[in-house]
Amino acid sequence: MSDYATLLRDRQALRVRSVDRIFVQGYVPKLQSAGQVCRFLVDKGYRIPSSAAFGQIGRRYVAGIDRFAIDHEIPVVRFKRGDRKESIARPFLDQARDRDPDRAQVVMIGVAQEKSSAWRSWVAKGQKDLPHPHMEWSRQSTFVNHYYFYVWDPDWGPGFIKTNAYAPFGIWIWVNGHEWAKRQCDRAGIGYTAMADSNGFAACDDPDALDRICHRLGPQMLTSFLWRYLFSPTTHAKRPTTSDDSNAKT
Repeated sequence: MSDYATLLRDRQALRVRSVDRIFVQGYVPKLQSAGQVCRFLVDKGYRIPSSAAFGQIGRRYVAGIDRFAIDHEIPVVRFKRGDRKESIARPFLDQARDRDPDRAQVVMIGVAQEKSSAWRSWVAKGQKDLPHPHMEWSRQSTFVNHYYFYVWDPDWGPGFIKTNAYAPFGIWIWVNGHEWAKRQCDRAGIGYTAMADSNGFAACDDPDALDRICHRLGPQMLTSFLWRYLFSPTTHAKRPTTSDDSNAKT
């Protein structure tokens, strides 16, 4: 009697090794200790380094996001608890792909309250009435707004970059290796059939070429993705027409 491994092997139409979902976290390396935090704020021109100073920086950042969304007509969607974020973003990503797959586009900004670690300060004991009081610092867990920048990328297809306005200003990047491989096949003219209920490949006209593409994926491609959106101008997509815009706000 055949075992499961043998049955699956005998019925496989396509087999390649590839990276699936990629989730990367970044941080500001000079904001990992209280001393570094104080030096960071002093270098920014704040006479008294405190979490109030970080509050000013954060409010400017949020105002910048609001201007960015308005200037480029990018929809802002406020996620509710239990929302399937990917399902809400999918129509925006699909329309960007259909309109111009070779154009880098920020298609939607999602806002969600999520737990994060943030720096907090308070006046040290006995320092309250001094002109330059000493501040005590600690990292505390708190619920804050996180901003999901959903993008359609010419190399990676759908993905997002998530940030928040609270020190140490973490950043999270989500992309998909299978989607990257699909974009490379599209450019090379290699036909394939995507899996209906997943992001993988059901079939490919040239499996060997697909396997070589998958093996090319490396950290340099991820670095290029991040740099494209942090340091280069991007183009943007307007709101797609949907039947329910109750979550959307620009």
